Amino acid sequence: MQSPFTFAFPRPSTRRLLRVSSIGAAVVLPFALFGLLVAYLPFIQQPVFFAFVRESLKRDPATWAGTQWLYGAALLVAGILGFTFAAIAGGIFSWYERRVAGRIQSRIGPNRVGAGGFFQWIADAVKLLFKEDLVPAEADALLFRAAPYFVVAGMTLTLVALPFGQAVIVADLNVGIFYILAVTALIVVGILLSGWSSNSKWALFGGMRSAAQVISYEVPSALAIMTPVLMAGTLSMQGIIQAQGGWPWQWFINKNPAAFVAFFILFTSQLAEANRTPFDLPEAESELVAGYMSEYSGFRFALYFLVEWANLWIISAVAVSLFLGGWQIPGVTAQDWAALRGGGAFPRAAWWAMQFASVLVFAVKTLVLVNVVIWLRWTLPRIRVDQMMNLCWKYLVPGGFLALLFTLLWQIAVARVPLLEKGSGWILFAISVYIVFRFFVLTRQNISRVVGDRVDLTNW
Repeated sequence: MQSPFTFAFPRPSTRRLLRVSSIGAAVVLPFALFGLLVAYLPFIQQPVFFAFVRESLKRDPATWAGTQWLYGAALLVAGILGFTFAAIAGGIFSWYERRVAGRIQSRIGPNRVGAGGFFQWIADAVKLLFKEDLVPAEADALLFRAAPYFVVAGMTLTLVALPFGQAVIVADLNVGIFYILAVTALIVVGILLSGWSSNSKWALFGGMRSAAQVISYEVPSALAIMTPVLMAGTLSMQGIIQAQGGWPWQWFINKNPAAFVAFFILFTSQLAEANRTPFDLPEAESELVAGYMSEYSGFRFALYFLVEWANLWIISAVAVSLFLGGWQIPGVTAQDWAALRGGGAFPRAAWWAMQFASVLVFAVKTLVLVNVVIWLRWTLPRIRVDQMMNLCWKYLVPGGFLALLFTLLWQIAVARVPLLEKGSGWILFAISVYIVFRFFVLTRQNISRVVGDRVDLTNW
């Protein structure tokens, strides 16, 4: 007879199999996703795509009627690939955040489904897919059903202009950052619709809070973004990254004192726009049940959380692109990229290898910021509505204007004395290193002061 504890405490051989499969999935999934992005996205860039049509299909891309249809199909595949990346990344982040939250709060966190509970996000997704999809009797059924898809569309469309590597991008728009600011407004529309269409006062309060919060924090966010735009002289995401260098003292955050401030203004505003703690007032469970998504269940309920965790990558990637050098590899210049590509219609193998390296550099920087966002959520308490608005309009907006004006004067001064920018890079880099060092020292001291009973984390 099978013991009721068999599944909770599997045999050693089963545990080893789960451990190997979980580690394999944790390693293979990210590398497979990034490998697909590196292999496919550079291919749909017009020079390479036109070369494929000309040399492989033996057609003139300028006159062949099928060029646009084929390019449209290629973009559709890129969209599916981008959404798949966002969905899997959001799922993995949901597991990682719960593990980090458990560690911060001296508890275990998910640890049953796979080694370290890694497959918990898959179990949650399957569970929510099979839950009943309920629509309140008094709700506006059409808008209630449509609202989550506005939120998903706002998240997915952002990935169009968001770079992953030197040539790993769906479309390098010359107004890339302006496009990202525009399409994220769809998330506000979706949240407001979900609150209003639910015909529930709690959901409506959550939707109105979100609209006020996101629209307010878009102002300092846009002002902070203007600092790297002025320094690079372009709205293109790739152009902004190319204007920076690979070494930390060549990043925009260190090349301009105002950019150092603008980075924190942008990062704080992004946390508020993404409804992350301490700015998660639209879904404050202690006040509004679950805020704007109180009446949702099943698949549509899952979509909101998919967007929330996928947004961790997006807000971190935007900050990395604008201020932290993006995909730039230390020591690799634009001339090196051109030499690696060669003069042929298709790039050489070494160029593809460097593309993967640029994606890894970008991913590491982005994941560091993702970890900071998660750490902040489980460290800081939720603030009040009045404190949130005071922070925005009394401090971040004036700070954004001051950073913008200082950058204008700084660019004029740098044009006359180029050493100003180099000196600023080294000085601010040294200050950043000192701040990080002091943070780790103080953290270690705080941990060493913990006395008394400790939670057993041997099975963490």
